[in-house]
This record gives sequence, C-alpha cells and structure tokens, in this order.
Amino acid sequence: MHRSKLIKDTTREERMRIVAEGLDWCGDSSCETCSGCSLGAPRIEAMYAPYIDGKLELSEINMLHAATKYTHG
Repeated sequence: MHRSKLIKDTTREERMRIVAEGLDWCGDSSCETCSGCSLGAPRIEAMYAPYIDGKLELSEINMLHAATKYTHG
C-alpha cells in the first residue's frame, strides 16, 4: 500500500527519510557530499528544507524549482 507523503500525514523524521530516499540517485544512500547534482541547489537539503520543516509540499517545491530553472520553447 502506498503511503501518503503529504505534510499532514507525515512526521518531520518521516519527511527527512522520504527526501533522503527520493534523492538517492548516486546509489550510496547518502547526500552528505552532495552538491545538488544538476538541480542547481547549493546543498540538496536546502532545496527540500521547506518540505522537511512542514512549510511546502514536495510538489510545490518541485514546481517552484521548475518555474525558475527551465524555459518552455
């Protein structure tokens, strides 16, 4: 069964785990030395901190990032 990732359905610790697992692109299960890969964030935790802190949903952060980093056309 798929669990909700919405802020109202998760604890801060669960959101930290969700972000860490979702960003495990390198395969080493750690973003300790991550520089944001190609996401343009100085540190990946900085980009998703509003979600971890319960201020913005993941979808909102991704839409804001896409709106400022990509051009249509």
